[in-house]
Amino acid sequence: MKYLLSFILLFSLIGCNNNENGVNIVDNELENGEEQVSNFAEEYFQKGIAKYNLQDYRGSISDYSKAIELNPKYADAYVNRGNAKKKLQDYRGAISDYNKAIEIDPKIALAYYNRGIAKYNLQDYRGSISDYNKAIELDPKDEEKYIDRGNAKAQLQDYRGAISDYSKAIELDPKDGPYHNRGNAKDELQDYRGAISDYNKEIELNKTSGLVKYTYKSRGTVKAKLQDFRGAIEDYNKAIELDPKYARAYANRGLAKIELGQKDSGCLDLSKALELGESANDKIREHCN
Repeated sequence: MKYLLSFILLFSLIGCNNNENGVNIVDNELENGEEQVSNFAEEYFQKGIAKYNLQDYRGSISDYSKAIELNPKYADAYVNRGNAKKKLQDYRGAISDYNKAIEIDPKIALAYYNRGIAKYNLQDYRGSISDYNKAIELDPKDEEKYIDRGNAKAQLQDYRGAISDYSKAIELDPKDGPYHNRGNAKDELQDYRGAISDYNKEIELNKTSGLVKYTYKSRGTVKAKLQDFRGAIEDYNKAIELDPKYARAYANRGLAKIELGQKDSGCLDLSKALELGESANDKIREHCN
């Protein structure tokens, strides 16, 4: 509204020598006032998007706030401001914005989904699942929503429910599915061969990813549970090759070597893991002294 008032004052000054023209101009501005305010709100909204993409999250929040000040019913601005707050780990502030967006427009799937993510980060896993349920109801073709709901179920040890969600995500996008996550859930249910199958697929699809080191480590751990210590060591070797500072991989490799009677080499791995920050003191005392 302050922009509308500034236009009125400006044109009043311009029209002081011609009252009739001045009044006509002001009347036109009054008629176009709501459109002008809407345009200004949109400009701030777009600026907020640009700053968000530049990782200027505080600047983004400021612009979204100005858009909301001009248009208090701007649901998308609340969603985006919530996203920026989420990036700053202000999860409660983000939830407040998502609540407002949902109040304005209960059909915004993204508001429920992002509120679910914020709740997950606050360890409110049941609350996050409730929001993911609503988001999926509104947008059932987005695999990411199933993945995140699966993650929340896994946190509640509902591994079968998690597998169901991961499987749905894989059905929607077989080339970028959560095979690693599903493998972890199968591991928890002691379906070790099923877990290895999923880890194999994850490695096949993501050989060049920096995150695949975790899949090699996880596959190695499951192989060790099946007493395949040589296969486990091969996977730990690969994880360490990808990340020479991967402490957990050194620790696990050390234990696998000790199981094969390679005590000296195994203890060296445990010492390396300790050096890199892994809590390996108990294992060293148990096996190496």
